Amino acid sequence: MKDLLSKVLDLQPLWTSKNDKNMQDRGVIVRRGLPDILRDHAPALADALGTSLGNLGIEGRDGTGLKTEIPWFRVFGREESPSATTGWYVVYLFSASGRHVYLSLNQGTTIWTGGDFKARRPEDLRARAGWALPLLADKMASRSDLLTTIHLDATTSLGRGYGPGNVVAIEYDRDHLPDQESLLADLLFMTGLLGALYSHERLSPHIPGDPAPEVLEAEQSAAAIAGRRTPASARKRRSGQGFLLTAAERKAIELHSVRMATEHFKAQGWSVKDVGTKESFDLLLSRGEERCRAEVKGTTSAGTDVILTRAEVEKQRGYYPHNALVVVHSIKLDRTGPEPATSGGVLHCTSPWAIEEQDLTVISYAYRTQVGIKPSDEATGRHRLQGNVPLQRK
Repeated sequence: MKDLLSKVLDLQPLWTSKNDKNMQDRGVIVRRGLPDILRDHAPALADALGTSLGNLGIEGRDGTGLKTEIPWFRVFGREESPSATTGWYVVYLFSASGRHVYLSLNQGTTIWTGGDFKARRPEDLRARAGWALPLLADKMASRSDLLTTIHLDATTSLGRGYGPGNVVAIEYDRDHLPDQESLLADLLFMTGLLGALYSHERLSPHIPGDPAPEVLEAEQSAAAIAGRRTPASARKRRSGQGFLLTAAERKAIELHSVRMATEHFKAQGWSVKDVGTKESFDLLLSRGEERCRAEVKGTTSAGTDVILTRAEVEKQRGYYPHNALVVVHSIKLDRTGPEPATSGGVLHCTSPWAIEEQDLTVISYAYRTQVGIKPSDEATGRHRLQGNVPLQRK
């Protein structure tokens, strides 16, 4: 393994996007030679990951067609990370200069929204890495050689994209590569961290840097209703998307946020009536002759986005300025018991609440087709787009 790593590092300064002899040699090592060595240790890797042999994935890539500046090979859970662009994995990354190779706990740079794979912003990747790091602190305490920053000397945007996604890494210098036994021991350690991260991910209702679960669910539901086909890699995904909420979890979050909003308004001297099952808003507030209609949204995310129906938007615009939006964000959701349990949360109230067009993002459309339209109507162009399920950005 040491010899093959050395050969790839020797070829890195000769990188070209063309598939010349040097890049062909590099590709054979990255795609076949190094992964084959890891496959010889598949049972130990699967055990470290806490998964079955069938779910253990090992693969290497150096670019399809054009050769990439930073080749890699990785260990991953097939269910958790069916593509290198999604989910968490352990990956070897070769610096463009050929000076270093990193063994990195890293992540994919896209998320499936239901209609397409959306690129994650560098700041979102860093936020996700920041979420993961303290969860693994106990397991990393015995190591003093772990790095949270990697330097791949990349000149391409693709090559530079690996840096923000790094959680923790081990750096190997070209002139001081360890022997195979040490390399495999490091790999098993890092694979153990990956397995622990998968476990934390399954229990997390929201990971910083991810879209709010409610927003992601709305996008995916809209895409499903519109008949959008889902790629195989997205169909396989169970985690890494923050796990969509169950009906019981959504209800628990809703009741928790309404309770907090009720307490908030009562402390201000309002009489509060819960009308959420009958009206297009949640709370009717009364204080002397004053009336206010409040919409309440609860979320496990940071609360930067909430979902509104078209009816909610239209009604609240009519109620202005005697209206309010209450967002209870950062609610803690405990999934470990037989029933979901909620706690905490930060309440933010906007009143009066003016809904501006620039704060709304349309997730889907209802489109009036020409099916069944009379020829005379067709000549006048009687078909149009109608916005549906807008997204409120605060």
